[in-house]
Amino acid sequence: MERGSSEPPVARNTGSAPSTSTGPMHIPRSSSMSCHPHPGSKKHKRTPLYQRSMSFDPGMLHNNGHTAYANGTGPGIRETGVVEKLLTSYGFIQCSERQARLFFHCSQYNGNLQELKIGDDVEFEVSSDRRTGKPIAVKLLKIKPEVLPEERISGQVVSAIPVHLDGKSAPGQVPTGSVCYERNGEVFYLTYTPDDVEGNIHLDTGDKVSFYMETNKHTGAVSARNIQLVKKKQMRCQGVVCATKEAFGFIERADVVKEIFFHYSEFKGDLEALQAGDDVEFTIKDRNGKEVATDVRLLPQGTVIFEDISIEQFEGTVVKVIPKVPTKNQNDPLPGRISARIGFTDKELPFGEKDTKSKVTLLEGDHIQFNISTDRRDKLERATNIDILPDTFNFTKETREMGVIAAIRDGFGFIKCVDRDARMFFHFSEVLEESQLHISDEVEFTVVPDMLSAQRNHAVRIKKLPKGTVSFHTQSEQRFVGVVEKEVVATPNKNASPTKNKEKEAEEGVIAYEDCGVKLTVPYHTKDLEGGGHPQVGDKVEFSINEVKRTGQQSAVSIRVLNRNASNAKRLHGFVATLKDNFGFIETANHDQEIFFHYSEMCGELENLELGDTVEYTLSKGKGNKVSAEKVTKVAAVNGIGEDVGTTVMMGKVIRPLRSVDPSQTEYQGLIEVTEEGGTKGQNYPFGIMGMANKADCLQKGELVKFQVCTVAQTGQKMACNVVPQRRAMVECVKDQFGFITYEVGESKKLFFHVKEVQDGLELQTGDEVEFSVVLNQRTGKCSACNVRRVSEGPKPVVTPRPDRLVNRLKSITLDDASAPRLVIVRQPRGPDNSKGFNVERKTRQPGVID
Repeated sequence: MERGSSEPPVARNTGSAPSTSTGPMHIPRSSSMSCHPHPGSKKHKRTPLYQRSMSFDPGMLHNNGHTAYANGTGPGIRETGVVEKLLTSYGFIQCSERQARLFFHCSQYNGNLQELKIGDDVEFEVSSDRRTGKPIAVKLLKIKPEVLPEERISGQVVSAIPVHLDGKSAPGQVPTGSVCYERNGEVFYLTYTPDDVEGNIHLDTGDKVSFYMETNKHTGAVSARNIQLVKKKQMRCQGVVCATKEAFGFIERADVVKEIFFHYSEFKGDLEALQAGDDVEFTIKDRNGKEVATDVRLLPQGTVIFEDISIEQFEGTVVKVIPKVPTKNQNDPLPGRISARIGFTDKELPFGEKDTKSKVTLLEGDHIQFNISTDRRDKLERATNIDILPDTFNFTKETREMGVIAAIRDGFGFIKCVDRDARMFFHFSEVLEESQLHISDEVEFTVVPDMLSAQRNHAVRIKKLPKGTVSFHTQSEQRFVGVVEKEVVATPNKNASPTKNKEKEAEEGVIAYEDCGVKLTVPYHTKDLEGGGHPQVGDKVEFSINEVKRTGQQSAVSIRVLNRNASNAKRLHGFVATLKDNFGFIETANHDQEIFFHYSEMCGELENLELGDTVEYTLSKGKGNKVSAEKVTKVAAVNGIGEDVGTTVMMGKVIRPLRSVDPSQTEYQGLIEVTEEGGTKGQNYPFGIMGMANKADCLQKGELVKFQVCTVAQTGQKMACNVVPQRRAMVECVKDQFGFITYEVGESKKLFFHVKEVQDGLELQTGDEVEFSVVLNQRTGKCSACNVRRVSEGPKPVVTPRPDRLVNRLKSITLDDASAPRLVIVRQPRGPDNSKGFNVERKTRQPGVID
């Protein structure tokens, strides 16, 4: 018990003294007397404690009346402790071996009291105060402390102080670590606390340290103090390979914003598989004064994370763009800047080339959307996942132009501009919204100069527009009336043909008209004509005026003929009967003659002309008074033969083909003889190209046909119409992609056909009966079958077994050499299913198609 005065404790008559230790001192029951009075007797006085002891030795007492036994039970045991409090005449000692705090009087100290100080180690015996019965310390002797060597000891951290205890330590407990050192081949371990580390640094397991040793005065335990870090342990670092050269590379470190060199000899793994972007771990070593990465090993992809990207998206404005051509002095990897209001603060965030979602060119003032990336190493914030918002063109000051995609190549293309003559180059990376472009798509774009060549421009920030948005011309709503002054004249081109798709140059025509009393002229082209009529000089026409936005050039469009000039030659109608390489023939309206025409006289698109098309033409005489058609124009179809068509379907035989099939005959019309029994048997009916059900069909002499009879309105002549050949023949052979039919056409007894002409995609076999049409190749003069339809299948080929004599002969084969051994078949080959194999039916496979 701590006293408030300098005097020793005074004995009291009643009551128990306060405890001076953590627990009450045990007094044996046998050494005490009953405190309860006997019934009917007077109250007894409490017997003093020293008179209640079981045994004691008066010679062990000091002059001050204290016993020399602890609790009076026996001789005192020497203990050790530390002076915890020291006053003028008394003090207190903290026991080292147990949790107890004992009072002592200065008279009990054996030595110079002036040298006794708080914290000194002392040795003492435990006795009890005869007045209070409390344990006290007597016979104090000062212990000379063990002098530890005051030299720094080198060691190593074997257990670092945990950074996060997670509530595992007891309340009030100080976290500790441990270090070790070696002496005379023996390893010793010492504990330490955070206060024992100099410089307020965190030590890791494996760090090299130096320290002093210190003995705890309370427990006598030795610990380390004044710990200094000598060398950090070589930690395994992580990073990402950012560049690879021939024999070395560089790694971007994950702990600091820095790159580190490594040689390929330090890579532990398949060097062929190493590439930029791989996650690796490595150890840093110092070589020639420079840090290098050693023991480089691959990590699973995605292990190394440099930054944290915000989930929330923000909107901002581009205030500085990344220059397309970097300057020599530009070292900033994030040269772009974005201004945005985040929370209640205006911020300016940097960004680099890799921070945009697409490669579309950014311009100052662009309204964009982005995320914020925070670097884990230096906490730098930057904008990333930058995407241009659709309304950005309302904020920028750029001039937008329109056009149509004219050409597309591998990765780039060209735009036909509304306001420019030259086609504009563009790259696919400049297309907004990741929409795929096709030829003739309408687009909007911005024109910027090429950074590498100031003379060239290219289109950027391309946006796809709805169909019908872009217009290269403006057409007047007012209709004008004029007279044709000059007709459209086609330039002859001997190489032109309907099958070669070659463009034909044509001189433009001229129309004269008046506008507000002023006589004007305007050019026109054949493509701008309406209806089937081809205007001639003097014809009165109605038209609109179209103006090209780019050049301001005017031309007449939507031209319609109002009145023909009476002096012009009469225009006739006919039907295309034959088309050759550079000329053709027209069947007259009466279907009895054919008129020659050259492709140079064709007005309009020649490639659209087909057999049976209705045309309008003018007759003219050339050299030798030969009649030919000129100014041939394709018009809307009219009735080919007439409206009076009989309902009876007749059977007949071709006794004369069309002249296009047999050019040696003089008559144009073909002739069919009725073959079926009846009143008209043996009667002949002529037919022309318009009488054919299939205009491309090539009817041969002697072929059987079905037909109807019609009356020509102009002449009253009866002709065959809706002529359908009745051809049936057998397939002679079928090869890979073609075959032959046993059918005589001209001098050939076989008729060629391609498998594509077989209807329903069937595979024809030799012997199949088929129906077909015959067409004449105008260029080669050869016929072939088309529209091939199988009528019936031919007999399946029967595999005849080999004769026994041949089988027996095959089983015993003798080599040519008479002296050679004879070969005998011991066992015939069999498959896994005990069959001879080859049971699966073989099918013809199409190239590139997998079953």
